[in-house]
Amino acid sequence: MPDTQFDLIIIGGGPGGYVAAIRAAQLGMKSALVERDNLGGICLNWGCIPTKTLIKNAEVVDTFNHAKDFGVTVEKFSADYGSAIDRSRVVSNRLVKGVEFLMKKNKIEIFKGDAVLTARDQVQVKQSGQTLTAKNIIIATGARPRSIPGLDLDGKNVISSREALELKDVPNPLVIVGASAIGVEFATIYHPYGADVTILEALPHLLPKEDEEVSVEFEKQMQRKGIQFKTNAKVEKAEKSGTRSEIKLHVTTPQGSEIVAADKVLVAVGIQPNSENLGLEALGIALERGAIAVNEFMQTNVPGIYAIGDVTMKLALAHVASAQGITAVEHLANKIARPLDYNAIPRCTYSDPQVASLGLTEAQARELGGEIAIGKFPFRVNGKALGINNYEGFIKIISDKKYGEILGVHMIGPEVTDLTGEFALAKSMEMTPLELAHAVHAHPSLTEVIGEAALATYGEAIHM
Repeated sequence: MPDTQFDLIIIGGGPGGYVAAIRAAQLGMKSALVERDNLGGICLNWGCIPTKTLIKNAEVVDTFNHAKDFGVTVEKFSADYGSAIDRSRVVSNRLVKGVEFLMKKNKIEIFKGDAVLTARDQVQVKQSGQTLTAKNIIIATGARPRSIPGLDLDGKNVISSREALELKDVPNPLVIVGASAIGVEFATIYHPYGADVTILEALPHLLPKEDEEVSVEFEKQMQRKGIQFKTNAKVEKAEKSGTRSEIKLHVTTPQGSEIVAADKVLVAVGIQPNSENLGLEALGIALERGAIAVNEFMQTNVPGIYAIGDVTMKLALAHVASAQGITAVEHLANKIARPLDYNAIPRCTYSDPQVASLGLTEAQARELGGEIAIGKFPFRVNGKALGINNYEGFIKIISDKKYGEILGVHMIGPEVTDLTGEFALAKSMEMTPLELAHAVHAHPSLTEVIGEAALATYGEAIHM
C-alpha cells in the first residue's frame, strides 16, 4: 500500500497544482497530488495548448488563402480540419507525458480520483477510499465553462470549448456567444477553413475587458476579414429548427429582435470555479461568489489550507496559477514568499490579430485622477511587420506623467503576445518608458515598436 502521510497534499494537477508540487519537492517536501483526470489540467488537455496548436494550423491555411500576397500561386489546396484536431491531440499528449515524467523525477505520488476534504489536514480519494494526511493542503481544482439562462450546454448543438476541441468537422455556419479570449480565438480557428462565423457579445465591444482603442481596432480587423459580429446583443433563448440540426438563437440588440441561425453554437461567456463537492462548507472555508477566498499568500481563512488558480478567480490564466502555486508553497515552507502584482501579469489573446495587455486601461488610469502620458506607435511603419505582411495594429503605453510609472500596456498586432515579456519585466522592475526607450532594440524586429511607443510618451518617437 502507498504511504498516506505527507507534508503537502495538492488537489488538482493543472498548471497550478503540478507546478506547486514540483516547487514543494525542490524544497524537500514529501508531496501527494490528487487528480481525477489527466495531469496538466484544462490548459494542457482542453484549453491553452490544443487551441494554440489549432490557431497555428489556421494561420498556415490563411497563408495559403493569401499566397498571392507573397507572389505564390496556389491553384488547388485542401485543408483537412480533422488532421488539425489530430495534431492538437498529439501536442497535448506529448506535454501531458512530460508532466508525468516530471512527477516521477520529483518523486511526487499521484492519486487518481476525486478528492474531498474530510478534516483540516485530511483528504479522502473517493474512488479508492484512501485517506491522505498532511499538515498543509493546496486546492487547485480549476474552473469549467459556464453558460447563460436560455442557452443550456447540451454538448452537441450548443457546445463549450471542451466539445469544440473534439469536433473533426468545421461547423458552418457557426455562432459564438461571447467575445472574450476564448470566443475570438475560436473565430480565428474556424474562419480560415471557410466557416461563416458570427460573434454575439452582450457588452458594447468585442474583447470588452481590453482598452477601448484596442477593442475598436480589433473590430475593424474582424470586419476586414469578413467575420460578422453583433455587440450589445443579448441571447434570449435557443431552439432547434424542426428535424434539422440547425439552431435558432433569439437575439435582442438596440436595433430590435432578430433570429440568428447556426449549425452549432459555441458558448464562450466565461468560467465558473470548481469549488463544489470538496467539503469546503464543512470546514468553514470562505467563498466569494463560488470562488475560494484567499489572501496575498493564497491562504484561505482555515490555517494550513491554501487555494490557487482558477478556483480563486483572481486572474484566470495558466501562468497566474503557476505563479500562485509557487507563492503558496514558499509561504507554507516559511520561505520569503512573493505576493503577486496582478497589474504586472500579461493577459494574452491568441487571435488574429493577437491582443496582449497588462495593467490599467486608459479609462481605469484616468479614473485614478492623476495626470497620465500616453505613447502609441503603429506596426504599419515597422520594417519587420511589413516584411512578414502583418502590420495592422499598435502598441500603447500608459504612464504616470509625474513619476513615469508604467500603469498599463495595450497591444494589438503581430506576435504581440510574445512582446509581453519585456513589459512584464519593466513593470516588475519599476522601469519608466524612458528606460525602455534607452534599451537598444534589434533592427529589424517587432520589438522596435516598443522603443518607439516608449519614446512617444514624451513626444519623441523617431519614425513617426
